[in-house]
Amino acid sequence: MIETPRLTVDVIIRLWNRDCPKGIVLIERKNFPQGLALPGGFVDVGETVEAAAVREVREEVGLKVELRTILGVYSDPNRDPRFHTASVVFIGDAEGIPKPGSDAHAIKVYHLHEIPLERLVFDHRKIITDFMHYPPLAH
Repeated sequence: MIETPRLTVDVIIRLWNRDCPKGIVLIERKNFPQGLALPGGFVDVGETVEAAAVREVREEVGLKVELRTILGVYSDPNRDPRFHTASVVFIGDAEGIPKPGSDAHAIKVYHLHEIPLERLVFDHRKIITDFMHYPPLAH
């Protein structure tokens, strides 16, 4: 049997209150590895990565996200301590009040400069750092 990385999605959610940015949504994970993470998870068989991203956001933080673009694909074999994953990372926009669900113990909303990068799990520190250098998107 040929083994390949498990396909996942992560979403950088820019939370808005009408036209005012509130920050980036991060979850405090219930499960290993514990720490702060972007909402996301595994792509189900028969599901597009876009549908998986929208579903994972709904399940983890209870928001309806509008995907804007793809930041990139992250596939370092060491990005997840459990096994090799490859993640399509989206940037999306949402409004509302996030509520923890599925793997989320709690929700945190941070302005970019306030994110405690040392608490991020997986390779989400690299993803957030890459996002900080990404050209701004219109809301």
